[in-house]
Amino acid sequence: NTGKTHYAIERMLGYRTGVIGLPLRLLAREVYDRIVAARGPSVVALVTGEERIVPERTQYWVCTVEAMPEGMGCDFLAVDEIQLCADPERGHVFTERLLRARGQHETLFMGSDTMRGAIAALVPGVQFQRRERFSELTYTGSKKISRMPARAAIVGFSVENVYAIAELLRRQKGGAAVVMGALSPRTRNAQVEMYQNGDVDYLVATDAIGMGLNLDIDHVAFSGLRKFDGRRMRHLQPNELAQIAGRAGRYMRAGTFGVTGEAPPLDDPVVAAITSHSFTPIKKLQWRNPRLEFGGLDRLIASLETGSEDTWLLRAREADDLMALKTLAESGEVRARASDGPSVRLLWDVCRVPDFRGISHQEHASLLERLFGFLHESGRVPDDWLARQIKRIDRTDGDIDALSKRLAYIRTWTYVAQRNGWTNAESDWRETTRHVEDRLSDALHEALTLRFVDRRTSVLLRRLK
Repeated sequence: NTGKTHYAIERMLGYRTGVIGLPLRLLAREVYDRIVAARGPSVVALVTGEERIVPERTQYWVCTVEAMPEGMGCDFLAVDEIQLCADPERGHVFTERLLRARGQHETLFMGSDTMRGAIAALVPGVQFQRRERFSELTYTGSKKISRMPARAAIVGFSVENVYAIAELLRRQKGGAAVVMGALSPRTRNAQVEMYQNGDVDYLVATDAIGMGLNLDIDHVAFSGLRKFDGRRMRHLQPNELAQIAGRAGRYMRAGTFGVTGEAPPLDDPVVAAITSHSFTPIKKLQWRNPRLEFGGLDRLIASLETGSEDTWLLRAREADDLMALKTLAESGEVRARASDGPSVRLLWDVCRVPDFRGISHQEHASLLERLFGFLHESGRVPDDWLARQIKRIDRTDGDIDALSKRLAYIRTWTYVAQRNGWTNAESDWRETTRHVEDRLSDALHEALTLRFVDRRTSVLLRRLK
């Protein structure tokens, strides 16, 4: 609640060209919509892993940090949530932008004060601007869900937890909107709108709520203080709790935060850190060597595993793309295909397809091997094969879990359709995958609403307001 994203947009629109990198697809979509409203759709591009809207006369690029175009030479460049340089999963991408991405006239890195020391050491000639929170944030201890005040967001750290809380709120309070990182922008927006317009007074969310999402929230309650970070269960750091708690109170209106359910009360030092916004400085940034060698598979892997001599830069743990590359490098057939520079580069591009489905590492590697085989052999993913994959998913029956799973699956094909030169009729496949995603998104919104909103109670509560 410091208005930093608004400030970045204002700065960017003061230049003829600009690019802004954001940490989430949802957030990129939100910023894109705001800039389109200000300047019209003909000059604004949106580029994420799964969406690509690039008008001919593009002046402003809104992207996820991973999808930021390089070497554009824009007048202005910004990266939001730069403290994610320390994130074990994606940190190396943010660090690379911090070290190398620059605007011709102005470069803006926004995020937590914990990055001040690292930025001062790594970026020459930098100036710092501190922006205070507009409103006060107060800790109110523990509250039962049945006593939760209206306009509250309850935060859970697993899908099961989020659903259980939403179910409870439906029985006791008439219902809740649900926001999770895995939702498509379309489903997320439909759920948020239900909360914003007062159909429901409660929001149940994962930590995806911590970035962007300017909502009308008075109170944030944590239902747990531990999360699974992709590798293990761990306690949330005070700065992570603050990022989420800070969603309470918008602009000049004060906000409160606390705990609920089985979450233990927060310790006094943690509360003090959150309310005064003073956290341990970040000492190490995740880094991966950007100078890759495509002279052979083993050389590529070795270059990806090279460390840095800079004491600020810590070699990032093995990301999904490198893990996939190592798995595929064990296949004799893949090795035979990846025998020269261009084919090694192609294999690396394929390995960077994200594992949206999250079934198993082996399953993902098999899919990538199939894609690499197609692209290496004929330069394209065959239309009939792609059509079969999509047809399997293009169904709107089933429960929330089935629809969520199909949405995750279609993201893979949306991503493939967005890659230049991977399919025959690119624009047709992009349109097809987008329509399937939209249909599934609408069906998921409907299913979430049916399960977690008691329409009669919700209508009655609105009348009583």
